[in-house]
Amino acid sequence: MANEEANAMEEGIQVVAFKLRDEEYGLSILNVQEIRNLTDITRVPFSADFIKGVINLRGSVLPVIDLKQRLGLEQMPYTEKTRIVTVTVDDWHVGMLVDAVTEVITIEDKPVDPKKSINVKEQGKFISGIGNMDGRLIIMLDLHEIIGIPKEAK
Repeated sequence: MANEEANAMEEGIQVVAFKLRDEEYGLSILNVQEIRNLTDITRVPFSADFIKGVINLRGSVLPVIDLKQRLGLEQMPYTEKTRIVTVTVDDWHVGMLVDAVTEVITIEDKPVDPKKSINVKEQGKFISGIGNMDGRLIIMLDLHEIIGIPKEAK
């Protein structure tokens, strides 16, 4: 599997790009299951602030994370472009609210380690790298940290 990842890096990585406020973020397409329109979300009492609630996805209960709130970004009202991106990492399945999905892109170069290029605060742990595609900077997110998967489960 390591050879497959090395080959993928030489060819570039495919990323689902999306907007949160005015910035562009990305997730590996290998983790993205589907992109859904915004539907009714049922709030769950006593859940973490960044967990918006749950939705029924073909008979399964799927938690939905408000990604802006998780990253400490200012909230904006939902629009007709707001989407729920359903992702899978390890055996965890969650939905993430984003302002708009822009496209699937291929980042040719390996994303830059943000810890080497910026002064990282606590929220920086959610960033796995910064990709550059034709002058567009795509902030790559670390799903393990965003979802809160315990280190021993990684």
